[in-house]
Amino acid sequence: MKFNPLGSSGLSVSEICLGSMTWGLQNNQTDADQQLAIALAAGINFIDTAEMYAVPPSPETYGKTEAIIGNWLSRNQAKRNELVIATKIAGPGLSWVREGSPMSSESVCQAVDASLQRLKTDYIDLYQLHWPNRPSPHFGKHWHNDIAFTDVDHRQTTEQMLDILQGLQRCIDAGKIRHCGLSNETPWGINQYLKLAKSHNLPRMVSIQNEFNLLQSKDWPYLIEQCVYEEIAYLPWSPIAGGALSGKYLDGARPEGSRWTLTQRNGLFRDTAQSELATAAYCNLAAQHKISPAQLANAWCKQVNGVTSTIIGATTPAQLNENIAAFEIELSDELLTEINQILQTYPLTF
Repeated sequence: MKFNPLGSSGLSVSEICLGSMTWGLQNNQTDADQQLAIALAAGINFIDTAEMYAVPPSPETYGKTEAIIGNWLSRNQAKRNELVIATKIAGPGLSWVREGSPMSSESVCQAVDASLQRLKTDYIDLYQLHWPNRPSPHFGKHWHNDIAFTDVDHRQTTEQMLDILQGLQRCIDAGKIRHCGLSNETPWGINQYLKLAKSHNLPRMVSIQNEFNLLQSKDWPYLIEQCVYEEIAYLPWSPIAGGALSGKYLDGARPEGSRWTLTQRNGLFRDTAQSELATAAYCNLAAQHKISPAQLANAWCKQVNGVTSTIIGATTPAQLNENIAAFEIELSDELLTEINQILQTYPLTF
């Protein structure tokens, strides 16, 4: 297993991060225990979760994933110091999470305490802001003119960012979290947090996790360039586009129990004619090179310059083992050229 620096944190993380958002709905405690055993045996030391999980988000599944991890940690306390555990505070919009209110210093402190209780641990290694308070082109919502930036009060936004950083500082001072990071953010958001941290001597963001895959590569090169030069770890989530790049949804297929059969998760804006054509092309290319489509997608993501650790997820041991094996594959220059040709043909699929 290869390890990389987690930005400027001083921590070292495996190039694979085990995602957990299916635990508590599609997967139960026994399934999660098995996945954790497989991951640790492969050398993975990085686990990602969120207070919002499991998904799709609901009052019934809120906090269940952290609780499952906490149950495992309570039985494996000797492993705690070997792991880098990351979780996230939910942004505004979910009525059952702090009545859908924006993040603030107060809500950060409340959320950290609640996550610590569910995780059954004394500290969180990486605490992330799941999405911004402001309207932002996250989760693939980035069509031109979808957001009127001039309608956003950026002075208020910056004041909220400063307040959040002050809450994170209190949690760090109390020993409850070690480092903080972002999720579903933009270059402007990264830059504002860096400027505020420097000018007010507050915690510096050490990472960002955004969606990044062969169907959604908008972060290259602009956001990733900033991450490299500012020592911010770039952590792609959904490297196989919610399962789409495995090819299992081609021609309208919806395998029983798969993510696209769940309410509000039918492709997360990936179910388009363009994504269908692009996915078919990647599947054909993978077959030509005798690897699975999911392995092609994961291996490509790993090899993008600037990627620190790729967040993978699975609902079965077979899927997890297949995903982990992808990180032992080194794509040839010839294959990367063929991938680039497909990317140029379908530069934006959803």
